[in-house]
Amino acid sequence: MFFSTSIQAHQPEISTTMLVENNNDTWALQISASLTAFQHEIRKYYAEVPYKTPEEFQEMVLEHIKNNLKIEFNGNKTVTLSHGIVKLGHETKVIFEVLGVPENIESVLVENESFKDIYNNKSALIILKEGFSKENFVLTKDNNHVLKLEVDGNKFVRVDERIISSSSLNVILILAVVCTFGLLVHSMKQRRKLKETHN
Repeated sequence: MFFSTSIQAHQPEISTTMLVENNNDTWALQISASLTAFQHEIRKYYAEVPYKTPEEFQEMVLEHIKNNLKIEFNGNKTVTLSHGIVKLGHETKVIFEVLGVPENIESVLVENESFKDIYNNKSALIILKEGFSKENFVLTKDNNHVLKLEVDGNKFVRVDERIISSSSLNVILILAVVCTFGLLVHSMKQRRKLKETHN
């Protein structure tokens, strides 16, 4: 179901957020990052109650992800993260069961600020849905760690890309109308000049 993202232990700024549809119509979320990245965030947000055992650290990681991750489908349906587990290692993985994903998906919003305090952090967002092409998006400070995607056929596309392409099309249409109008005015002037010379 999941694959290793080969994240280096010395690259705390890189993480992966995967949303995966399983065969039985259930969904799972996997967040992978270096152990260093998780430790950095936990030390920052739980400085007053430092963990003493790996189990306490894992509980803090699960709580931190739940507090800093939002997934919303079709504009208004927020999902619930359940049955979270943490697999500790140089590359640490956090896995949740995702409840409340609609059968018919029109759009998805993902906001993940779990690693926002790490300098130059980047999180690859991958959505694996049966029958859909695998697309790769990136959550960064530049997009406020938020991506809005819409379904276009059998793939997810960024909403802002669709807006850009739509506005580009509008610009082209306006230019075409202006050029056509310009040519029309020019040809009318030419005809008028010809009439004047004949008269």
